Amino acid sequence: MKVSLSKEMREIDKVSLEQYGLPAVVLMENAGHRVAEALDTMLKGVAGKTICVLAGSGNNGGDALGAARHIQNMGAKVKLFLAGDHTHFSEAAMVMYRALAAMNIEMQSLESDRDWDRLHFALKFADGAIDGMLGTGFEGELRKKNLRIIEELNKASCPVLAIDIPSGVEADTGKISTVAVKADMTLALGLPKIGHLLSPGADMTGELLVDDIGIPRELLMGNQIKQNLLDDAVATELLPARNPSAHKGTCGRILVVAGSRGMTGAAVLAATAVLRAGAGLVTLAVPQSVQPVVEAKLTEVMTVPIPETEDGVLGGEGALSCLLSLAESYDAVLLGPGLGRADRTQELVRIFAAKVTKPLILDADAIVAFQRQPDDLCKMQQVPVLTPHLGEMAGLLGVTVPELRESLVPIVREAATEYQCVLVVKSECTLIAYPDGDVFFTTKGNAGMATAGSGDVLAGTVAGLMMQTESALAPMLGVYLHGLAGDLAYAEKGEGLIASDIRDKLPAARQVLRKNQQA
Repeated sequence: MKVSLSKEMREIDKVSLEQYGLPAVVLMENAGHRVAEALDTMLKGVAGKTICVLAGSGNNGGDALGAARHIQNMGAKVKLFLAGDHTHFSEAAMVMYRALAAMNIEMQSLESDRDWDRLHFALKFADGAIDGMLGTGFEGELRKKNLRIIEELNKASCPVLAIDIPSGVEADTGKISTVAVKADMTLALGLPKIGHLLSPGADMTGELLVDDIGIPRELLMGNQIKQNLLDDAVATELLPARNPSAHKGTCGRILVVAGSRGMTGAAVLAATAVLRAGAGLVTLAVPQSVQPVVEAKLTEVMTVPIPETEDGVLGGEGALSCLLSLAESYDAVLLGPGLGRADRTQELVRIFAAKVTKPLILDADAIVAFQRQPDDLCKMQQVPVLTPHLGEMAGLLGVTVPELRESLVPIVREAATEYQCVLVVKSECTLIAYPDGDVFFTTKGNAGMATAGSGDVLAGTVAGLMMQTESALAPMLGVYLHGLAGDLAYAEKGEGLIASDIRDKLPAARQVLRKNQQA
């Protein structure tokens, strides 16, 4: 499924009219009907219940007016409040307004103190509410009236259904300037929006439903929309069936270069995740002084000691020569988990990454190595995959995390294109950006995965899939399986799960994906 920007949905509405003859009033009527059905489901029936409807003056408000009519027809008692001026309604919204007036449904404006008292008590005793105030066109600061309505709505105890996106959330970023409606359910119209997926907007969305409201499918699937959901349907196409004649050499020989004194855990988690993701053979290359430690922790993973400096730091010509020679015997290389940030190590990372000819995944300390010279990424002999968290991504680009979050998708998209790399940016909704501008948002994962080592497992998962699917698809499949494994672990361990719990659920996640493929 695609994920739209607000301008893309406006263009879809325009083309729906000009090329398909679908006027706005038809789509608005469909939207109103779908909203009423969604509310009926959310409340387990609306008949005999009191529903408070909040309608703005834009098309979002028109959708709310249409929903109010259908809800009334379902047997509910509707209390409708106009958050905007009805004289500013669009032609389509005015049709909905006139129909309600003909049905003698009272529509209350919010001007006097008495009007606000009516809203307060209506929300206090309502069984449910519909937020149709602002929609996807909102950005910037809230007007005082909308701010006050949202505060009243959030104080009420009734369940809230938001139309398209909770009022106060910017559709293209998920940004909230002051406050936003805290919805229990949001019905996205046409396509989901970025603001549904990225915090803080994602925290306001509640359960997300999507309905096409009758928009032609080809418009919603157009190639001009470069944002996509990495959902079950997409993931089932990513993992080919394993050939019965497969052996460890055909499932992927992966070299992991990781670890340093005090950071052996990251190396072990990453290396074992490679195997749990289904790779056939894994070798972990570590500084020679820590090899006995990782050797004691590992059974199935082979280990190789790499020459280090006198103070135990990985670096120098001996280490570089050894690693380049090793890499020749492997199908892909994962570089960085727990590797350390000493200057000589960082220099080794940059030189090795520039010379190695195999598919390369850079994680953690290997990403930090390029913070002062990110242009070196586009000079590599292959398109590298980087798996930064938001702090590492911000450091790579020389911005702060708040600045990055302000325009996360366009910034990450531009960076992937400029530096000719695949960026797997870890956050509450991990996204994958490709050099051609395509961006994928994960649909898996949970707050319990906010635990040390989770990123090492993700990097290992991506590396482990490099020879099991097309290498360009491994980041997407890795993110999906990692998130699904996290969800399976969370179902058992809750918020007390640790990174190894996620790693150990990778085989089960693969099984779920296989069952989906067979369904």
